[in-house]
Amino acid sequence: MAPVGIVLGVVVLVVLYGVFAFNRLVSLRNRVDNGWSQIDVQLRRRYDLIPNLVETVKGYAAHERELFEHVAEARAKATGAQGVEQQAQAENVITAGLRSLFAVAENYPELKANQNFLALQEELSGTESKIAYARQFYNDEVAKLNTAIQKFPASIVANMFRFQPRPFFEIEEPARGPVQVDL
Repeated sequence: MAPVGIVLGVVVLVVLYGVFAFNRLVSLRNRVDNGWSQIDVQLRRRYDLIPNLVETVKGYAAHERELFEHVAEARAKATGAQGVEQQAQAENVITAGLRSLFAVAENYPELKANQNFLALQEELSGTESKIAYARQFYNDEVAKLNTAIQKFPASIVANMFRFQPRPFFEIEEPARGPVQVDL
């Protein structure tokens, strides 16, 4: 009777561990999905700001048509990107386009003083900060999920229920340089 009780106890512990591991993996997967949806919200907000920013700059620098087309094309590709890797590539192109757009704006003092441009620039800057925060949260959750999937004995449960590692969302940071002051 005692050996049967021990075997039954071990089986119950293994089943309980399996349930615990499965529930933990589901929770981590859901946090990763939530993190990605937060990134998506901020990226959509960024995409909504870009046309207004381009139109404002276009009013002052109409001869920069190629740059405006590049930014519009990058935005279109980014809105249609599928998956984390494709989205990261698209975001890098948008970031480069926005850097060029702001570099052009530097050549037009009246544009830099335009209230609409300043408001858009400020809103875009705030959105970039939110994207960075959401990306950090997402990447932290991906690291937790990927680690849990790879650790033994949880890896057995992960393989049984086909939990897959998720890719990190890695994009270039917006250029940050020293603040220049003209006196």
